[in-house]
Amino acid sequence: MSTSTELEPGVPSRRRRRPWVRRVRRTVLVLVLVFLVAVGWSVTGALTAPGTDSVAARLAEWGRDHGLGGVVTWLEKQQYEHDQPPVGGLPAGGIPVAPGAVPVAPAPAAKGPHGLPAPAPITSLAGGALLPGEGQWQTVVTDHGLPAVRVASLRPDRQHTSFVAGVMWLDPTFVTGRLQPGFQDPGGTWHAADEITPALGHSVAAAFNAGFRLNGASHGGYYSEGRTAVPLVDGAASLVLRTDGTADVGAWNREVRMGPAVASVRQNLVMLVDGGQVNPTCATGGTAEWGSTIGQAAYIHRSAFGVTADGAEVYVGGPALSVCTLGEILKAAGVVRGMELDINPAWVSGTYFHDSPTGPPKGFSLFPAEQVPPDHYLHPASRDWFGWYLRG
Repeated sequence: MSTSTELEPGVPSRRRRRPWVRRVRRTVLVLVLVFLVAVGWSVTGALTAPGTDSVAARLAEWGRDHGLGGVVTWLEKQQYEHDQPPVGGLPAGGIPVAPGAVPVAPAPAAKGPHGLPAPAPITSLAGGALLPGEGQWQTVVTDHGLPAVRVASLRPDRQHTSFVAGVMWLDPTFVTGRLQPGFQDPGGTWHAADEITPALGHSVAAAFNAGFRLNGASHGGYYSEGRTAVPLVDGAASLVLRTDGTADVGAWNREVRMGPAVASVRQNLVMLVDGGQVNPTCATGGTAEWGSTIGQAAYIHRSAFGVTADGAEVYVGGPALSVCTLGEILKAAGVVRGMELDINPAWVSGTYFHDSPTGPPKGFSLFPAEQVPPDHYLHPASRDWFGWYLRG
């Protein structure tokens, strides 16, 4: 006599398990679909966020924010290792004339403060004779006819001689700096805008990227408007803006520190130039000093900021730069204390502006290979940045 556990004759035993298997499969399928919908919704949100960030940059940032930082870093390293910048040659078209260069009024005709002394031309870092126009300063923004912003172009080293880096010199007599938040990094609510608003458009002189992400990659913190978004780190390289709009750079709590005159602090990595000398660990400091994204020796887009002995403020941006060659350009431009800011073509973005009486200001890229459009800062920015505005 058969029992309740016996199967009907001729019915395979696997059929008895089919309802259970089907339920599991349906559950797994539903979970997978829910996951894919959630991921798709999240990615779509990243791709449709405001601003001018490229699709590749948006996807990379989304991956880092969702636990895929190691994968993104590995992919970036593969890309850079298989796409090394060429060695030798000359810049196509030579050293460029700065777009938007403007005439300077004769000193006797100018009224008010005369500003800092003109910076000396930058000597060659590529070896041999300078190319026509190389290292020569061109005025691109004036205040009452006097130079407020100057730019210069030069080849970065003896190997990558077909590339051109840009240097932007700002006179704090005529311009005032402001740390401006990104809507994602640091995020939150701030008085400062994440874009150049119409009210700011008539006085903006220059803008450029800040440092690495504030998710720990920068090895430092963020302070502005009397509050700390990310804790400040002792010894970290710090770009300090004072309440009078002037800038300083130094190691936190060693060369610069908190006080009533501090308006903002943006930290990133360690000092690159100090005492007028490039950090001797620029080639050996490793991820603890220079970040883990692609390594200190990779020749890629990089940016930096520093101050000179007489108080001028200097931004450097360009392609095919290592940490060491970036530091050498700062030093050649007269910087006594300086720090690396950001890397990667998606983020290195130096821009200067001309006022337009009938619309938004017109922006100009600092160097020829810059991939971030000049109007980037006229739209909401996902990451924090610095704006420089005419005091007048």
